[in-house]
Amino acid sequence: MAGAFDLFFSSATLVLPEQFWALSMQFKTAVLVPTMKMAVVLCLIMSVMLLIEKMSMGIVSLYAKIFCRKPEKIYKWEAVKEDEEQGSLAYPMVLVQVPMFNEKEVYKLSIGAVCNLAWPSDRLIIQVLDDSTELITRDLVQKECEKWRRKGINIDYISRDNRNGYKAGALKEAMEISYVQICEYVTIFDADFQPDSDFLMRTVPFLIHNPEIGLVQARWKFVNADDCMMTRIQEMSLNYHFKIEQQSGSSTVSFFGFNGTAGVWRIAAINEAAGWKERTTVEDMDLAVRTTLLGWKFVYVGSVKVKSELPSTFKAYRFQQHRWSCGPANLFKKMALEILRAKKVSLQKKFYLIYNFFLARRIISHNVTFFFYCVVIPLSVFIPEVEIPRWGVVYIPTIITCLNSLGTPSSIHLTFFWILFENVMSWHRCKAVFIGLTEAERANEWIVTEKLGDMLKTKPLVNVVNKIRTKFWDRYNFSELGIGICLWMCGSYDYAYRTDHYFVYIYPLSISFLIMGFGYVGAFIPK
Repeated sequence: MAGAFDLFFSSATLVLPEQFWALSMQFKTAVLVPTMKMAVVLCLIMSVMLLIEKMSMGIVSLYAKIFCRKPEKIYKWEAVKEDEEQGSLAYPMVLVQVPMFNEKEVYKLSIGAVCNLAWPSDRLIIQVLDDSTELITRDLVQKECEKWRRKGINIDYISRDNRNGYKAGALKEAMEISYVQICEYVTIFDADFQPDSDFLMRTVPFLIHNPEIGLVQARWKFVNADDCMMTRIQEMSLNYHFKIEQQSGSSTVSFFGFNGTAGVWRIAAINEAAGWKERTTVEDMDLAVRTTLLGWKFVYVGSVKVKSELPSTFKAYRFQQHRWSCGPANLFKKMALEILRAKKVSLQKKFYLIYNFFLARRIISHNVTFFFYCVVIPLSVFIPEVEIPRWGVVYIPTIITCLNSLGTPSSIHLTFFWILFENVMSWHRCKAVFIGLTEAERANEWIVTEKLGDMLKTKPLVNVVNKIRTKFWDRYNFSELGIGICLWMCGSYDYAYRTDHYFVYIYPLSISFLIMGFGYVGAFIPK
C-alpha cells in the first residue's frame, strides 16, 4: 500500500511543476495546518459540551427511575368515572385528529384504533384530515369513515383542495370548525399510529386535575422494529430520545418537544399560543416552544405506549431526518430572540431552551458527529503536525455511545453498527441544519414519510418492488459513495504511513458509506 502511494506521488511529481509543490507546501503551512488545529479545538469543545449534556440527561433519568418519580406521583391523577347523576357528562369533550396524506397502506389501522378508544361516544369527536392527492385513496378513506359513522361513531371526514401549510395548515383549519369550541382537549395521531383503547383514560386525567398542564405526551412503540437492521438502529435512537431526553425534560423543567403525535393538548393552551403555525416543517416543536413560553407545563408519560411504524426504506428515512434536523434549526433562528424576551418563564428555562434544547441537541450534536468523526479525524492522517488527544478520539465517544445504548438494552450487541449508521446519517443531518439556519431552498421541504404497513406481508412481491423502486439508478446515493471513497483513501494512507491506527475506525466507516451509497440498507426486496 505504501508502494502504491509512493508511485502515485512520484508520478504526480513528474507531471506537476516544482513551483506547484512549493506553493502547496506554503499553503499547507500557512493555511491548512492552522485551520485543522482550530477545527480540532472546536470539535473537542463541542464534544465536551455534548458529553456534559448526555450525562446530565442520563443522571436525571436515572434519578427518576430509581426514586420512582412517575407522573402519577408528581401530579394529581384520578380515573375518570361516570357519575350517576351526570352520566357521561362527567367526561370532558375530547377531539381526536388524524391527519393523513396518501396513506393507502395504513389508514384503516389508525381510523380503526381511534374509533375503538374507550370514551363515551357522545363526548368524543373524531376528525380525519385527509389531504390526499390520490383520488382513489380519498375515496377509500371516506368510505372507511362512513363505515364507522354507521356504527355510531362521531367521525368527521375533512378534505382540502390544497395542501397549504401541510400538516399545520390542515390542523389549523380543522380547529376553526364551530363544534371544536365545545371540546376541552385534543389528541393527535399520525396515520400510522394505533393507540390502545385506554389511551384517553390514562392521559386525560392529568389535564383534568392539573390546570397548569398544557400537554401530555405518550411514548412510541414500533411494530416493525425487527424488519431489518435499519429499523433496529432507529429503534435504539428513538428509545433513547423518549427514555432519556423526554424523561429528563419532563422531570426538570416540565418541557420537551411535542412529538407531533400520540399526545393530548389542552385546547386553551393551543389557543393562547395563537394556534398552529406553518413557518417551519416542525409545527409540533414550534407550538410546544410558544406554549411553554406562556408558562404551560408538559408531562411525559412513558408508561403509555402507542404503536407506530418506522421508515423501512433508506430514502424515506433520509427525507424524515432532513425534516427533523432542518426544522429545529430553522425554528431556533426564528425564535431565539422571542425566547430571550419571554416574560412568563424563568432565566433557567430560557437557558434550557436555547442551550440544551436547541444548541446542544439539535445543532452541535449533528455538527460534531459529522465534522469531527467523518472529516477532521480522517483528514488529520495527512497532516502529522495535527495531533488529536486520545480522550477526544476514544474516551468521549465511548462514553456517549454507552449512554445511548442504554435506551435499548436488548439491542446493545448492535451498538457498533449503530455508531457507523449514525455517522453516515450525520452527513444528511448536518447538511439539513445548515439549510435550516440559512433558510436555503429546501428549508421548507415537506415530504411525507412513506409507510408500508402490512404491504410486505399481504401483497405480491412484484407489486412491492414496483412501489419501492421504480428506477434502477434511484437506488444509488452518490454523495455517500463519494465520501466513502475519500474515507477509504484516508484509511489507506493512515495504514501505510501513520502509527495512530485511525484506519481501524476509518475503514469500517468508509465501508458503511459505500454500503449505504449503493443502497444496501433498509427494506431490500430481492429480484
